[in-house]
Amino acid sequence: MTRPHRHAEVLTAAERAADALDCFGRASARLRRLVPFDAAVWSATDPETGLVTAPMLVQNLGSGEGCGAYWESELLEENVLPFRDLARAAVPVAGLRAATGDLPARSARFRNLLGGKGIDDELRAVLRIGGRPWGSVSLFRMRGAPAFGQDDIALLAELSAPLADRLRRLAVAHQPDVGESKAAPGLLLFDENGEATSINEEARAHLASLPDGPSTPSALGVRLPIWLVGTALQARAIAQGRDRGNARIRLRTRDGRWLSCRASSLSGSGGRPGPVVLVIEPAAPADLALIVAQSYGLTPREFEIARLVAQGLATSEIAAALFISPHTVRGHLKAVFGKAGLSSRGELVARLFAG
Repeated sequence: MTRPHRHAEVLTAAERAADALDCFGRASARLRRLVPFDAAVWSATDPETGLVTAPMLVQNLGSGEGCGAYWESELLEENVLPFRDLARAAVPVAGLRAATGDLPARSARFRNLLGGKGIDDELRAVLRIGGRPWGSVSLFRMRGAPAFGQDDIALLAELSAPLADRLRRLAVAHQPDVGESKAAPGLLLFDENGEATSINEEARAHLASLPDGPSTPSALGVRLPIWLVGTALQARAIAQGRDRGNARIRLRTRDGRWLSCRASSLSGSGGRPGPVVLVIEPAAPADLALIVAQSYGLTPREFEIARLVAQGLATSEIAAALFISPHTVRGHLKAVFGKAGLSSRGELVARLFAG
């Protein structure tokens, strides 16, 4: 079977999916026929920060109890092929054995986790399009299986953008409710060792609304979804100088509402990193507009012009505000209309900014 036909088998399955979790399941089943693997983890990622978010599909790795340790290693230890590096790499796919010269123990992830579980190799990919990551996938082969080869890497690399595009379109398959929510922010506090120590009732309510997925137990009497644990871990990574950027994700509840989750590391005595505070709250209308704009693949300039349209500015006023020509403004608007399937400014405002 030629590679384009192999692509078609996976992508046709993904196109039939009703949502991101269904997309992962369908794509994984087809891909397994082409690139045999024993276990897998598929996850959506926040396109702005690249952090894992809902949904996540864990296959043949037990109950998912080890997910917390996996992501702690990913974010806080020295590893080969961290997802944050793959997201920026020329080719967003790599095999662990291929990358380490068949010495996978060079990676802390293998030494401390994978090897002990009988895993012999990992093929991981970032699903990205337009420079933004919309998902990640790790495929695992157990001891005794051959290492992932260059053909496996090439096939998954060529699937990266089409699968990311499908995830991007699924993000707006059901238009989010952008009305202002009255729900108060939920607060979670993690100590310097990453243990959850405090929670308010608002956070408990938000947690109860989240979709099912891998989670870790806590001393607070609630299980914490791995997406929130990962966001708190990212805050620690930033405080330790291991990464830059934001510890922030957006995720959807079971009833289709959008939540924003952000974490920050507090300072301890002597300037050392202290506890991490995590805030989870309804996404603001402006943030929802950004989610939708990213889902349609708008460039930052296109989104900026769309935002000025929503403020009621005419083409000439937008041109003056951005120091560009009216012709350029009209060109950007034409691109926005084409990407979002719109035909008027009124539709644009309603689709992206109505609240």
